[in-house]
Amino acid sequence: MEFEPVIGLEIHAELQTRSKMFCPCPVVDSTTAEPNRYVCPVCAGMPGTLPVPNQRAIEWTILTGLALNCEIAEYSLFYRKNYFYPDLPSEYQRSMYDYPLCLNGYLEIDTPTGTKRVRIRRVHIEEDTGKLIHVGGATLVDFNRAGVPLMEIVTEPDMHSVEEVKAFAIALRTLLRYLRVNSGDMEKGVIRFEANVSVRPKGETRLGTRTEIKNLNSFRALVRAVEYEIRRQIEIVRAGGQVEQETMGWDEARGVTVPQRGKEHAHDYRYFPEPDIPPLAISREWVERIRAMLPELPRARRERFEREYGLTRYEADLLTEDHAVADYFEEAVRHARQGDPPLEPRTLATWITGELFRLMNEAGVEIGEVRVPPTALVDLIRMVQRGEINLNTGKMVLREAFETGEAPRRIVEARGLTQIRDVEALRAIVLRVIEENPREVESYLRGKEGVLKWFVGQVMRATRGQADPQRVNELVREALEARRSAGPS
Repeated sequence: MEFEPVIGLEIHAELQTRSKMFCPCPVVDSTTAEPNRYVCPVCAGMPGTLPVPNQRAIEWTILTGLALNCEIAEYSLFYRKNYFYPDLPSEYQRSMYDYPLCLNGYLEIDTPTGTKRVRIRRVHIEEDTGKLIHVGGATLVDFNRAGVPLMEIVTEPDMHSVEEVKAFAIALRTLLRYLRVNSGDMEKGVIRFEANVSVRPKGETRLGTRTEIKNLNSFRALVRAVEYEIRRQIEIVRAGGQVEQETMGWDEARGVTVPQRGKEHAHDYRYFPEPDIPPLAISREWVERIRAMLPELPRARRERFEREYGLTRYEADLLTEDHAVADYFEEAVRHARQGDPPLEPRTLATWITGELFRLMNEAGVEIGEVRVPPTALVDLIRMVQRGEINLNTGKMVLREAFETGEAPRRIVEARGLTQIRDVEALRAIVLRVIEENPREVESYLRGKEGVLKWFVGQVMRATRGQADPQRVNELVREALEARRSAGPS
């Protein structure tokens, strides 16, 4: 019997506001900040304190809902979600339950079989918890993260493979970064995925018993955990067993999901309206003001790059995955269209996604940290196109500019890298190299064509890489063939 997995995701994304959800404490990097340094009576859950909702967090959640094609509620309400964990200082979490901010949206993703629409059930706000730190045999609690605004995005169970799950996760992370509501830095836990997984016989519409895999903070963990859980459930059903509805954890070291507790239901949390926060009235005028803040979204930008700049889907995907890279590319295009010669957008795309990305990966930096501005990159490519320097020299100059921040033209002038353009001077160097290597000349004349490349390398070395390799190749072949025509001396 063939089985079909059914997968839905819950995504928790920390909002990049300056202050926490219900108090003025700053939002800081909880992976580096001194523990419990940014805590006040409100986010520490002290009795008698009153929360004040962060308007920017509400606006950014509505903005995300609009980007996800959601309906925006006219009325929303915070609830208290009661549970007792050491990282929850008040022993309840302020969240939204019956009345979320955003409902009934969708996000389109690309799959091997085409475009797929994954429905979004809801988008709402809650406050984050603190963080448990295990030191030796002790468990300590850092409350710097407690109260940070957390946006929860819940999909419908519309995904049926790990490929679709990964495509959705990447597309959503890209969208949140475009909106600048979340940094997307998964290593710091600012986006955490939870996967609801079940299996059913192929062709059935009834949902099977699901398990929930908690706190997956990387694409790799998400894919591996979902893959394993699908296999585990299929093996249970094939053996005649019953999948238990429970919450699972992911053991990265062992590559397995492990039971944590029985799956909670809504009544387990004893939800009730938060008495200290009045209902939120969301006017249509406010929604339209927020809608005006929407940038060009990733999918639309990718399609425009293909249409307007003649890029391939692959090139457009690479350039639009990060909005800052897309901005860099478009600034380069604007500069490239001015001056002589004008450069094709695809030429720029090749340099950015090839040489520049390689240098960024080696250095472990983002585009915002690159010390070669788009205008400098365009100037460098122009020098190559004009024949002032050859391609290999251009790549070397880009590396030096990347490392030092020096303008490419200054590097070329200071190091005397201008390409040798005097054909007669270059021919003289070629003839000298040939005269100095009679054995290799003889090998070539006996039919070893590969020796030609060796001669080209020797000439490039003699010219310190300042010759045009193609022209050198032509001159070397011409000189060697002249020797063949001359016959034995």
